[in-house]
Amino acid sequence: MSTTQSERLRGLLEPLVTSQGLDLEEIEVDSVGRKRVLRVVVDSDTGADLDQIADVSRVLSAKLDETDAMGEGEYTLEVGTPGAERPLTEHRHYVRATERLVKFQLAEGGELVARILKVDDEGVDTEVPGVKGRKPTARRLAFDDIVRARVQVEFSRKDKKEEEA
Repeated sequence: MSTTQSERLRGLLEPLVTSQGLDLEEIEVDSVGRKRVLRVVVDSDTGADLDQIADVSRVLSAKLDETDAMGEGEYTLEVGTPGAERPLTEHRHYVRATERLVKFQLAEGGELVARILKVDDEGVDTEVPGVKGRKPTARRLAFDDIVRARVQVEFSRKDKKEEEA
C-alpha cells in the first residue's frame, strides 16, 4: 500500500474509530491475486470486545462504501485487535502491557525478558524473573535503550484474582 493511500485511509478512518472509543493501531492493504483485503487493527486501554469490533466494522464499512478510498473493485474489510504477541511501538502500548511479560531487544545488544511494572514518560520499571530459585530483580529501562519490545504469551501464569483467592 502506498504511503499516500495509507495516510488517506488513516485520515478517513481514524476519527470514526476514535468516535467508537478505540484507537486505530494499524491499517494494511494486501492484494492476493485480484482480491484485496483491508485490515484495520483497533485497541483501547481496556481492550476491545466482539460487540465493539462489530460496531466499528459497520461504521468503517459504511464510510468506505460512500467514498472511493479503496478505489474500484471489490475488497474485504477485516477489523480486529492486535495479536497476543504484539510489538510495543507507542507509549500507550507499554502502558497497556503493564503486568505482562515482554521480550526487549536492547540498544546495547542482547535481549531481556521482564515483566512491566510501571510506565512513565521516560521508560519502564521492570521485574526480571528469578532463575533457579533466585528472587526476581528490578530493572529500569529508558525508552532510548529499547530497540524493540514484544509481549510474550504466558500459559502458566496465575491471574492476580486467582492468587488472591
